[in-house]
Amino acid sequence: MQKFIGTGVALVTPFKSDFSVDVEALERIVKFNIEGGINYLVVLGTTAEAATLTKEEKELVKSTVKKANNNTLPLVLGVGGNNTMEIVHQLQTEDLSGFDAILSVSPYYNKPTQEGIYQHFKMIAAHSPLPVIIYNVPGRTSSNMLPATVIRLANDCDSIIGIKEAAGDIVQAMQLIKDRPEGFLVISGDDMITLPMVLAGGDGVISVIGEGFPHAFSKMVQLGLERKADEAYQIHYQLSDSINMIFEQGNPAGIKEVFKALNLSENTLRLPLVPVNSDLSNRITQFVKEFKN
Repeated sequence: MQKFIGTGVALVTPFKSDFSVDVEALERIVKFNIEGGINYLVVLGTTAEAATLTKEEKELVKSTVKKANNNTLPLVLGVGGNNTMEIVHQLQTEDLSGFDAILSVSPYYNKPTQEGIYQHFKMIAAHSPLPVIIYNVPGRTSSNMLPATVIRLANDCDSIIGIKEAAGDIVQAMQLIKDRPEGFLVISGDDMITLPMVLAGGDGVISVIGEGFPHAFSKMVQLGLERKADEAYQIHYQLSDSINMIFEQGNPAGIKEVFKALNLSENTLRLPLVPVNSDLSNRITQFVKEFKN
């Protein structure tokens, strides 16, 4: 799955001030990322506030991204949840045309055992018409998908091609890289440790900050893949303050403030999420103004 090596970005869903989906802003953001050198786009993930979108709005987002992308970059669709059979039904009935893979988060709230997580993804893999990237993000799911479970899935399910690993634990990431079967992708889901993961043998990132600074962040990842560590770390440290800032008051409030500063979209979120406060807004705006992308 060479198309998923490098920098993918988890697209936001921009909203107008009346909270409706801002189609024009979404088109601008897609084109901004294509022009910035991003390798692939992830649609309707957590960063897209997918939990607050209606079925009709999700279809609107999908069609808007596909149209703006115009078959330029590979597309990954977020299809996850904590009801295994509902996900299976979605995979069997939803129009997945134009997408190259799905990204499916480990079940949240239910807090399954490792065996439950394994059986959940085994069921999804058996019914998905597209390759599957599994997603470990303990900070959101309340359970950590352990390396042994991931490697078991990688060995047992041909359609599971990789993991977005967002435990924020470089030691766990290195364990995955060491033990994975050949060709299985280990993709960072944590912007701050993306470069260390890539230099340790990882395959890239599905990023949030990358969609705000696509040229710089994708260049950093590419330099890391080329083992040009010193040059890559130069960019990492240039961006590190912005990574801290965009997550300081939650995602995607921070990255939407970046887009506001770039005049690409408004910083409107749907409850229970709210925009960043004025202090953080000023700091993000100043960073965007001064950063040389």
